[in-house]
Amino acid sequence: MTDSPRTLVGSRWLVLAILCASLLLVSVDATVLHMALPALAEDLRPTATSQLWIIAVYSLVAAPLLLAFGTLGDRYGRRRILVLGYVVFGLASLACAWAPDVAVLIGARAVLGVGGAMIMPATLSLLRQAFPDRAERQTAIGIWSGVAGSGAVLGPLLGGFLVETFSWHAAFLINVPVMVVAIPLTYWLIPESADPPDGPWDVLSAVLAGLGIIGVAFAVKQTPHGGSMYVLGPVAGLLGCLLLVAFVRRQRKLAVPLLDVTLFRDRTFSVAVGSVLLVLTSLVGLGLLFAQYLQLVLALQPLPAALRLMFVMASAVVGSIVAGPLLQRFGNRRMTVAGFAVSAVALAAAAVGLTVTENLWLFGPVLAATGFGVSISLTAASDALLAAAPAEQAGAAAAVEETAYELGAGLGVTVLGSIATLIYAASLPGAATQAHDGLTEAAAAAAALPPEEGAQLLELARAAFVTGVRAALIVGVVLFVLATIAAARALPTTKESHNDDRA
Repeated sequence: MTDSPRTLVGSRWLVLAILCASLLLVSVDATVLHMALPALAEDLRPTATSQLWIIAVYSLVAAPLLLAFGTLGDRYGRRRILVLGYVVFGLASLACAWAPDVAVLIGARAVLGVGGAMIMPATLSLLRQAFPDRAERQTAIGIWSGVAGSGAVLGPLLGGFLVETFSWHAAFLINVPVMVVAIPLTYWLIPESADPPDGPWDVLSAVLAGLGIIGVAFAVKQTPHGGSMYVLGPVAGLLGCLLLVAFVRRQRKLAVPLLDVTLFRDRTFSVAVGSVLLVLTSLVGLGLLFAQYLQLVLALQPLPAALRLMFVMASAVVGSIVAGPLLQRFGNRRMTVAGFAVSAVALAAAAVGLTVTENLWLFGPVLAATGFGVSISLTAASDALLAAAPAEQAGAAAAVEETAYELGAGLGVTVLGSIATLIYAASLPGAATQAHDGLTEAAAAAAALPPEEGAQLLELARAAFVTGVRAALIVGVVLFVLATIAAARALPTTKESHNDDRA
């Protein structure tokens, strides 16, 4: 049974603030170690493989559990699952911060992923209960989407700042006070919400979906790292796809499916999921490349680099605030198309103008336009996805979106990062073999050479890296252009009513 969302009228914006604060930390934790890992490695001395697992295990555990916890929230109470997620996330953060060795840290990061999987779908599905009016919900989802989308970009920057100011332990300890405050506020402000179906919760469906997603996620995240992963990654991906096919077939036969797969017949729902996947692929992949560009090519320290990437954050905040009114005035289809088109133009400008020297007159507007465009697109996608799903499938629909977030982030690093790396290596002259593995290796090799030769090697490596980033930007432009065409053709032209909950 679902408590009336009208009980939240006086405090619903405070509810939004609580949900977004917790969502931000969960999103940040996926990438917070990208900058903090060197300091952590100096302390705990992990092997190269262990470093990979320290970063990857969080998302690899979270992604396959999203649907299970989203549907458990629909059945047994979304607030209950959310609070339990706060507890698990907070305790796991403490365990990560004070891990005595690498094995404990990897295990604690895995538990952190469990807590994140509890929190993520609950935050979006509870927004539906808190904001029954479609117009207000669009504004709330705009803010939620801005937080969700910017978290992955903020992660490396926040990690770098915390390490530079305190230590790598702070990257985890920052989670604890937020969770401690969120638990009593959640009980005080958010009524319990559930829409239990008549039939049982199907454990086999949850297992099939979880194993299928972890197979695909493993392939997406691990294949580019080489070695045995070149074989294990694709095999895991193939097995994951087969398990997901079995999951879909089972849902069609069940009287009470874990996920109503007929939702994907709704073009609006399918395009919304695809939009989230595309936006996160571009945002996370290019965000990581831009962070490397600022620090390795322009030789900026983490804090100055973070200040430049604040163009994305600031414009995303603006976009999330104005997205609701824009959706109400122009409709979902127009704003989705506009968001994709703005992002495509911004990335095209960067592909043309990016050089080894800093040009804030180009870089600032490019980042600002990209942040604004993806914020509008994410808001439109989240709003369309929630509106297309019935109330009893709110948690499941939110879990589908969050799974697209996780897979999109992995695809961004994998696809765009791999393209940039391949073009970087291909752009180096044969004599610069010391620099083929990356800019960090190029800097180490240059330090061992006479000053003039070292400077020449670094110059070649930086120019090659910029060429690789340009190639990744061009791929991003193509993806956004294709998405603009698809959204323009597939999304309905009519605007929805302001109160469309399907109770």
